[in-house]
This record gives sequence, C-alpha cells and structure tokens, in this order.
Amino acid sequence: MAGASRCQNARRMLLRRAVPGDELAVAGVHVRSWQKAGRGLLPDQYLDELRPEDRAARYSFGDDEPGRPVTVVAVDQDVVRGFVTIGPSRDTDRERSGELFALYVDPDSWGLGIGRALMNEARGRLTRLSFEEAILWVLVGNERAERFYRVDGWLLDGARRLDEVHGVTVDEVRYHRMLS
Repeated sequence: MAGASRCQNARRMLLRRAVPGDELAVAGVHVRSWQKAGRGLLPDQYLDELRPEDRAARYSFGDDEPGRPVTVVAVDQDVVRGFVTIGPSRDTDRERSGELFALYVDPDSWGLGIGRALMNEARGRLTRLSFEEAILWVLVGNERAERFYRVDGWLLDGARRLDEVHGVTVDEVRYHRMLS
C-alpha cells in the first residue's frame, strides 16, 4: 500500500493516509478520546452527547489538493486505533509554519506507543512539506496532552485563545516546535 508504514513498538500497527470510508472509525476515536480526556475540562453533558455519527460528517478524506489537511490513521487488526491531522498553519502570525490540528488515540490503546508513532509520522510529513517549524493548540488543563507534547520537544510560545470547537468554547494555549 503506497504511503503506508509500519509502526515500531506498537505491535503490528500500520500507519497510512486516511481514505474515504475511514470517517466513522476516526470519529469514534475522536469522540472516545474527548470523552475520556475532557472530563473536568469540558461540560459533562456536552461530552456525554458526543456521537461518532455526528462527527463523521465533518471529515473528508481522499483530497490530494496541495495545502489541504492530511490525516494519517494508525490501524491494528483492521481497527483504527488513532489518527493525526496536519497541514499549513491557520494562524496569521505563523503562516510559514505547519500545524498539528489533531492527534487522538483511542483510550483503550493509550500507552502502547501509538501516539508517539503518529507524532513521528506527523513531524516527518510536515518536514517533507518544507516546514521548518510547527504549532499546535492544547486545551488548558489537559495535563496528559501537555506532558506528551513537552516530552516530544514542544514548547509553549505564549499565545492563548478562546476558541469555539464543535459548539463549545474552549481555552487553549499554543505550543511550537522546530522540525529540523
């Protein structure tokens, strides 16, 4: 399969670009991850009402147009266990940077190295797209995510924002990292 690679340290994990038909599986990972990691940070009612079927319609995989976000999935035994989405930065003060828009691993697969493998893949793809630096936004209080990013060499850059994410207002801080 073109564009696919094996993920070391995560059993028989296959990393490949998301394709049409992956939407519901990716949405399931996204929802379960938010429901687990978001407790105490987002309203319980909001988290309880998240449904993969609703989220799946927001994805469009298979678009090869330059400059569009790209999603890579981690697949084990034909099941999507995690995903990462990257592309050019949306921030006007970081227009020459790449951005990590999302990195989620199914909570049942946390601690298996899938997040590290997806992060390595994301950094590699951003580098191949000629970005020298990347940014990402993290929900304030998401200590698990912040710790993960800091271990990978990401640093807070002082930017903070209130943003509307899927109908809920969130407080986020920005991290950056050199890619070379």
